Amino acid sequence: MQNLIKNTIAYVQQELEHAESGHDWFHIERVWKLSKKIAEDQECNLLVVELGALLHDIADSKFHNGDEELGPKKAAEFLKAQQVTQEIISQVTHIIKNISFKNRNEAPLNKSIELQIVQDADRIDALGAIGIARTFNFGGYKNNPIHLPGEKPKLNQSKEEYKKSNGSSINHFYEKLLLLKDMMNTQKGKEIASKRHQYMEDFLKEFFSEWEAEK
Repeated sequence: MQNLIKNTIAYVQQELEHAESGHDWFHIERVWKLSKKIAEDQECNLLVVELGALLHDIADSKFHNGDEELGPKKAAEFLKAQQVTQEIISQVTHIIKNISFKNRNEAPLNKSIELQIVQDADRIDALGAIGIARTFNFGGYKNNPIHLPGEKPKLNQSKEEYKKSNGSSINHFYEKLLLLKDMMNTQKGKEIASKRHQYMEDFLKEFFSEWEAEK
């Protein structure tokens, strides 16, 4: 198992060497560590959890012309070359296919515990101080405005609307990030998310106060 994890880490680091910094190897590493932390309290297949965490963004569709099949395909090809069983490969690709926020309305009703764990970890990395940093980094990457007074967040967006969205970084908090706390699957995930959620709430209060020159 350790050699497989080591080989997977090397593969992901190579594949994501030039990735946008909010979705690079360091994002993967944080999600991997969080997944292992959450898994401590769960009856699960830890190998599936670790591989799912390490490979969940191996080809994020938003950086590949919306292709949602490329990630699972690349992960499956890599794992097959590592002589991983088809059963494990299927569980890992199941995580990759269903982890995304944009696919929340298409997610299976009975999510595997391994998917629940990695999904919580991935969503937690979108919260708190790291989440704030990633939000503005990605906004800059897409040349989105920081804030547009008067532009209201677009709530309850469809999958296609969300994929095409180019709103302000501040609105992204309301369209996605502040919703994640109540979407956690595991108790550990809920506990971590709650703390990070509060940090973002405090940040937004400070942001709007400074924006209006109240301080």
